[in-house]
Amino acid sequence: MAGFPSLRTPRLTLRAPAYRDADRIVALANDIDIARMTTSMPHPYSRSDAKAFLARMDSLDLEREVAFAIDDGRHGLIGVVGLFPHGPLGPEIGYWIGRDYWGQGYATEAAAATLKWVGGDWGRRVVMSGHFADNPASGRVLEKAGFLYTGEVQSRRSVARGSVAPTRMMVWLA
Repeated sequence: MAGFPSLRTPRLTLRAPAYRDADRIVALANDIDIARMTTSMPHPYSRSDAKAFLARMDSLDLEREVAFAIDDGRHGLIGVVGLFPHGPLGPEIGYWIGRDYWGQGYATEAAAATLKWVGGDWGRRVVMSGHFADNPASGRVLEKAGFLYTGEVQSRRSVARGSVAPTRMMVWLA
């Protein structure tokens, strides 16, 4: 994708998701424990879901939203981090990491690199996020990336759960 930013950390490259990632996305995302912690990911997660996701990513207005494939260099894509225009004060960040890569700091590293870009090149000063109350690990990732709890709890729908779940809202300020 022309003009798409590429971000680097000591272990990761954050790049445009590509159609070549479809099989890898399916292999990682077709995990109920990942899908149920997101609002929009279905389960089971099929190749047609990956293709629909990639087609949507290919048509993003980069002034409003962006999604990065999280690539660790050895395994290729290990997850996705994105910013979408859902937040009341600014974009909302969301992410997921494949199960084999949990607990290794990849989500925090990817979120921190994304937020550095957001506050610099993208020129945004506020980012919103939230995590389902039954996913405190995601809250720790967001805290390490500089988010603060707002005190607000929203009911957010999870496609994979087929229901709403209490969501603890957070904010990041550049």
